[in-house]
Amino acid sequence: MKINKIYIRPAAAGVLALILFLSGCGEQVKGQNIPLPEVAVVTIKPRQLVITTELAGRTSANRIAEVRPQVGGIVQKRLFTEGSDVQAGQVLFQIDPALYQAALDNAKATLARSEAQLSTLQLRADRMRELLADQAVSRQDYDDAAAALKQAQADIQYAKATVETARINLEYTSIKAPISGRIGKSNITEGALVTAHQPAALATILQLDPIYVDVPQSTAELLRLENRLRDGLLYRRNGIHSKVHLLMEDNTGYPWDGTLQFRDVTVDPTTGSVILRIIFPNPRGILLPGMFVRAVVEEGVNPEAILIPQQAVSRDPKGNPLALIVDKENKVRQLMPALDRAIGSEWLVSSGIAPGDRIIVEGVQKIRPGATVKVVPFTATGDKNNGNNISPTSVKAD
Repeated sequence: MKINKIYIRPAAAGVLALILFLSGCGEQVKGQNIPLPEVAVVTIKPRQLVITTELAGRTSANRIAEVRPQVGGIVQKRLFTEGSDVQAGQVLFQIDPALYQAALDNAKATLARSEAQLSTLQLRADRMRELLADQAVSRQDYDDAAAALKQAQADIQYAKATVETARINLEYTSIKAPISGRIGKSNITEGALVTAHQPAALATILQLDPIYVDVPQSTAELLRLENRLRDGLLYRRNGIHSKVHLLMEDNTGYPWDGTLQFRDVTVDPTTGSVILRIIFPNPRGILLPGMFVRAVVEEGVNPEAILIPQQAVSRDPKGNPLALIVDKENKVRQLMPALDRAIGSEWLVSSGIAPGDRIIVEGVQKIRPGATVKVVPFTATGDKNNGNNISPTSVKAD
């Protein structure tokens, strides 16, 4: 029995020591302070925002004139340089005027002959009137003389019209520019036979300063804009004639701003869009007809725009946007904001987020809704200030 007691006591002591050790470890874990997860937030501050829409379109000439002959004949000369600027009234082509000059001379001779006969018939009619009063001639003789006088007067009027027609046709042998602008290539050369009012144009003149830019806008976008203006979410600074900025094909900005001239009154049934016509100054001839450009059209101004960084928004399996905010008790809450459009690296929020909300931008991977967190201000890369302090006067919508 003594031997058993000697071996039992050391075993009980070992078990007791193990229990005491584990108990001490438990008290140490229980008393340890676990740090709260840290998140970077942006405090929402409304700001004034100029809402713009980028629309693709093409340029078109302000005025187009197709040069055609109004009389037929052989072209003797071409009096312009292809691709140059011409002025209204400048002679472009010269048609052989010989036949038209002869027609004018013939008409003038006919007029002179009619005028020479008029004086003789006038004197004869006056004598017949006097003799009729003395009953020296018959009434029939007087009537014949008066009719001959009227016939001569009518012949003179006809001859004058013939002269004027011949003079106009002679002038038409010098084909002139109807408008000022830039003329393209010539479709004929010297020696070519042309006819009056032929369907093929001899050349085309384009007036390029100012120049038009026609861009289509969908009716859905048009209705959305009208609803936002009606609800007071937007207002126009400059009325309907808003300033428009232009981006060229190489993504460079055009140096002059344009003005929205009008919106078409019909909808294209194939595209469901209306045409916006914008007029731009073009003093250097940079814009040419048919060029592809992008017009940045100002829709209006949102005086209380709410913008949040795009990285603060995630999506649920159905594609609905989700955002996490920190409430006054530093607890995480989940919201479903309604997003209007992307503005640069931010989302324009139409509803679901209020001014003063603290949106979590970084640290969302280690938190859940309802968790208590530690809040630090969000610092964008390369920016030492809060990312929401940026307040541009004009922002372009993507």
